[in-house]
Amino acid sequence: MQLGLVGLGKMGFNMRERLRGGGHEVIGYDPRPEVTDVPTVAALAEALTGPRVVWVMVPSGPITSETIGELAEVLDAGDLVVDGGNSRYTEDAPHAKLLADKGIGFVDAGVSGGIWGLEEGYGLMVGGADADVERLMPIFDTLRPEGPREDGFVHAGPVGAGHYAKMVHNGIEYGLMTAYAEGYELLAAEDLVQDPQAVIQAWTNGTVVRSWLQQLLAKALAEDPGFAEISGYTEDSGEGRWTVEEAINHRVPVPVIAASLFARFGSRQEESPTMKAVAALRNQFGGHAVKRIGLSG
Repeated sequence: MQLGLVGLGKMGFNMRERLRGGGHEVIGYDPRPEVTDVPTVAALAEALTGPRVVWVMVPSGPITSETIGELAEVLDAGDLVVDGGNSRYTEDAPHAKLLADKGIGFVDAGVSGGIWGLEEGYGLMVGGADADVERLMPIFDTLRPEGPREDGFVHAGPVGAGHYAKMVHNGIEYGLMTAYAEGYELLAAEDLVQDPQAVIQAWTNGTVVRSWLQQLLAKALAEDPGFAEISGYTEDSGEGRWTVEEAINHRVPVPVIAASLFARFGSRQEESPTMKAVAALRNQFGGHAVKRIGLSG
């Protein structure tokens, strides 16, 4: 199958390679000349044979909207656009309408797998019309992991459902990563445990907490014991916030996901104003000692 791919970053580049390895013809566009196959989005559209399929794999937000708007100007009725980035699901309906007004189809695809997807395959959560999703199945079947289709692919519902599912997936990911990280810190704090990495490595087989994320933690500790080479500063790409907002809208309690999101916020504070206030209050009501900052800072 022929596919146009806009965005050849860490995920998009590897997806192009996996699809080509599966026998598909992939023509990619990226602003970086060293990786692109064509010079512009318009040139990408010209290089494809109609009816065309173009997969967008760029950062969520304005860049995605601009790219879809540009594609709406150069594609024709009967063509199909896939948004495979981490867009917020609320953006999917406006994008679908913009394209539908010109007779162009739209599918949203949540993609999980990171840099390992090239070899292991990608977990796919898609939203869209049945006919559009069916048209894309040769692409989805090549991208997803080997094994039964349902173990790695889901048509979650109409437009927006794929990105909603991916949002919840990433919210869960936040909670899992924080739990593993807290467990590591507790192991490292106890002198009885001589090798925290070995303990986490042992969890990779036969335990109820084994998972791919846990295996990656064991690998990271083996490569950098004690994480001496990295900062604890942790960004969030949006999905965790959106998950918490949706939980509030639906009155669904998600204390673990919410706490993991706030933990990321806390990682960015060299000095926590909240904890300073707690220390001051303990001093005020109980006379508990506070640690003063010296003249040298």
